Amino acid sequence: METPDLLALATGTVPGWKYHHRVVDLGVLQLPTGVLEASDPFTSLGSGVRVQLPPGAYPVKVTIADVSDEPDGGEDVNSYLSVVIADGEVARVRPLMRDDVAAGVEPTGGKDAWVGVDAGTVAFVDVGALMNGMPAGVDWYETYFESDDPGEQDWFTRLDDGEGSALIVLPLATAGENIALASSGYGDGGYSLLASYDTDGRLLGVHLDLEVEERREPDASDDEDDPDDQPTDHSAHESGPSGEGRGETDDRPWWKRIFG
Repeated sequence: METPDLLALATGTVPGWKYHHRVVDLGVLQLPTGVLEASDPFTSLGSGVRVQLPPGAYPVKVTIADVSDEPDGGEDVNSYLSVVIADGEVARVRPLMRDDVAAGVEPTGGKDAWVGVDAGTVAFVDVGALMNGMPAGVDWYETYFESDDPGEQDWFTRLDDGEGSALIVLPLATAGENIALASSGYGDGGYSLLASYDTDGRLLGVHLDLEVEERREPDASDDEDDPDDQPTDHSAHESGPSGEGRGETDDRPWWKRIFG
């Protein structure tokens, strides 16, 4: 992927693509070591894929695509989870590799850095922050992910309250170390980790592509000379993915549909 074929952080409708977009700013993700882990937090937290970023604190954002027939917010789906390293115009995008140094435009890792998801959720967290911020000898799932304690706002609840995304301070954090969570597009699967760069090769961001975006197929009317027959901004939403897997007839929270 040498061309900037990336819709992360896009707003509105992008020419040639189907869906209308908006971006949610979750806040600032703390990366004290710069070793970024991407994982399914409920099944592989602590053993996800890792890449090296410059240590620091960076905005983390979710790009949301409205995949409904009309761009009215009726069917929002998370499309990308992104860590924004710097502002700039994207000139190059490349897939990251495991243990890659993302700040360089050439890959330095071995295998592709893709995240396997089995619980409908993806996450970004600093590896050092995770090691210090999550207690050992504790069942993380019962204590933090889905707690029976009515006074404890567990991670699933935070995701529901955040309509599919949340930035959560780790239990043992001493300096605001946190984890960014987002529901993963249409659910489980394998998702690629991408890096974006400007024309000077400066790293702009790291993005988990949640495999939602679809190109708009030209209508027959696109070939007509009559300008009234040309597609409008909304014609990109005349068709979208099937409703399978979206829980359209199930009113339960998304995580309840996954775990029962």
